[in-house]
Amino acid sequence: MGGKKPNIIKDKSFAFALRIVKLNKLLIEKKEFVLSKQLLRSGTAVGALVREAEHAESTADFIHKLAIAQKEANETEYWLELIFQSEYLEKAQYSSFILDIQELNKILASIIITSKEKKYVKR
Repeated sequence: MGGKKPNIIKDKSFAFALRIVKLNKLLIEKKEFVLSKQLLRSGTAVGALVREAEHAESTADFIHKLAIAQKEANETEYWLELIFQSEYLEKAQYSSFILDIQELNKILASIIITSKEKKYVKR
């Protein structure tokens, strides 16, 4: 059964972005507009940058796009913590989001390290 090979970072970053969109709706219902917009931007940017990296022009471009995705993931973690500390999120929701974003960050870091190693081995 030949099919496409699963792309874990692509799938997980898209699923995370979808969760962020749904959380954004919830925050807007609670009349929180500023933090929710920041979270929506950074939380969905991770997956968008992963998609961009799929069509990178070079290994350096690939690494660069994923490094930006990692920065967006770090920023997303910041906004999640701020939203939680501002009491817009329950502890269980917060914990679930934090586990997801930290997992994405670890995967991104691993891909970046591996890509750098391969790039320098080629030379």
